[in-house]
Amino acid sequence: MATTRLDIRLDEDIKAKAEKASALLGLKSLTEYVVRLMDENSTHVIAQHESIIIEDSIFDQFISACKKAKEPNTALIEAAKFTKENNF
Repeated sequence: MATTRLDIRLDEDIKAKAEKASALLGLKSLTEYVVRLMDENSTHVIAQHESIIIEDSIFDQFISACKKAKEPNTALIEAAKFTKENNF
């Protein structure tokens, strides 16, 4: 059940098209149409920005490099500490 409200202003032509699309999809209301679009689109946008897809060979090279990596030196440890303390 919805618990928050969103008020928007839009062009009359956009509203008319959205109402027609909502009706063609058999939705109960323009609100249902807008909520569905927002949910689907926001899920897509978040997935695009929070994930990465790479080829297997690139991933294998990355894992190999990680396995060969040496222990971090003092400068790297201090840099990591600095970024954490300063919320970078």
